[in-house]
Amino acid sequence: MRRRSTSGARSSPSPGRPAPDASKRSTAERTRATSLRASDRRDYAAYVPLYRLEEPSPPLTAPVVVAAFDGWIDAAGAASSAADQLADDGKLLATFEGDVLFDYRSRRPTLDVVDGTLTRLVWPTLELHRRGASGRDLLVLHGAEPDFRWKELANDILELCLRLGVVEWVSLGAIPAAVPHTRPVPVMATASAEGALHEAETKGPPGLLRVPSAGLSAMEVVVSGSGIPAVGFYAQVPHYVGGPYAAATLALLQHLSRHLRIELPLDALNEDAMTQRERLDAAVAGDDDVRAILLQLESASEEELPSGDDLAAEIERYLRNEGPGTIPPS
Repeated sequence: MRRRSTSGARSSPSPGRPAPDASKRSTAERTRATSLRASDRRDYAAYVPLYRLEEPSPPLTAPVVVAAFDGWIDAAGAASSAADQLADDGKLLATFEGDVLFDYRSRRPTLDVVDGTLTRLVWPTLELHRRGASGRDLLVLHGAEPDFRWKELANDILELCLRLGVVEWVSLGAIPAAVPHTRPVPVMATASAEGALHEAETKGPPGLLRVPSAGLSAMEVVVSGSGIPAVGFYAQVPHYVGGPYAAATLALLQHLSRHLRIELPLDALNEDAMTQRERLDAAVAGDDDVRAILLQLESASEEELPSGDDLAAEIERYLRNEGPGTIPPS
């Protein structure tokens, strides 16, 4: 799909449609125009956004974006699972252009083969769903972390947020950590401004934390830079757990529920977390070495929140090992 004209002339408006009035552009549009290279600005009127609205003007009440991408900062799939659960009961509001956002060689579509016949391809997606919760609208941005066009996508998401009247942004993530499964899941919070978090939340870590950025974080920085308040909740997942970890997903949704003062159906997820806890307990009980390590982790968990350097080192170890340990949660 052609996104910008490559000729020197400005594209003509469609017949019967007036040319865009620069004085009436939204804040997001003006932001985009100033961020484009000088050589591209003359073609701004022909710009096609990376998203398509399925509902042009949906009626929304105090809409808040809840965003999570799979892949980076999604240890054990905890954050993407939380977003998927929220979106399951929602209605599709917007879709994003996968062909220009994803590298299909590194994030290949899934192919179904039935009785020797190729029947279906499931492509990686990035979507926005809407669902009601306690009298307000949650706009759930979820799917695969994009490979390309982060800056352009961030500006498009900002434009979409302003267009829909979004009043807050919430990022959900999960990071590996030296924490035991026998303790409540620690959740680290971030905020774009003082007072954005409830006093019960733990903001941190203290000091400087410098790690490779996730695409989700890049989107949040652009959105919060426009004046939309943003917070983030990041569950700490035991590094020895392999596979989905329901306790971390549950913790994220509990913090989201408390922050937004909404009610979410979490009974089934709580049961899953309890079942996984029992299975992890059984796996640890049969290995003296692992049990000794668990005791050390339990002792360390009573200490204060780790420093930024400690968290960065833990994440780097996780990335070098290409994932968590080998004790399955189920």
